[in-house]
Amino acid sequence: MAPHRPALFLDRDGVINLDKGYVSRVEDFEFIEGAPETIARFNARGWLVFVVTNQSGIARNYYTEDDMHALHAWMEARLAEAGAKIDRIYYCPFHEEGENPRYRKDSFDRKPKPGMLLQAMAEFPVKRESSFLIGDKEADIEAARAAGIAGFLFTGGNLADFAEWTLAGFEDGHRG
Repeated sequence: MAPHRPALFLDRDGVINLDKGYVSRVEDFEFIEGAPETIARFNARGWLVFVVTNQSGIARNYYTEDDMHALHAWMEARLAEAGAKIDRIYYCPFHEEGENPRYRKDSFDRKPKPGMLLQAMAEFPVKRESSFLIGDKEADIEAARAAGIAGFLFTGGNLADFAEWTLAGFEDGHRG
């Protein structure tokens, strides 16, 4: 069995890319400063890197799952050019008030519930106590807490600087 490794969980909109509201097209996607570097640095440390993203725009009929997959494929290709790799993208297309009946439901995967994080931990050898999430909303932090990992609120700026600062403080906290 593969040895357990720490994982970095990242929200997408507002952490990896600027949150312009229901980003679904390549032309609307703009990386947050330092996001590709953050992923590459954690890859180099041997960490797993996951994206956990609520995509209620699918339930709201703003865009389709295929649109989202196409955007994610483009995003992953740009990240690869920067030497960065996401191990898996977990997404929740559901919302209880969605327009689309296929996606209109409450879901354990929708943050602040921890379903996506727990699924990643079930599918990969995650060392939970060494893992953490960076999100830009309180729902992200609540999901991390519910999944038994630390969560840190990113409010803007350079993600690589924030992640390094967070990691240093997180590791200090675990040594003491």
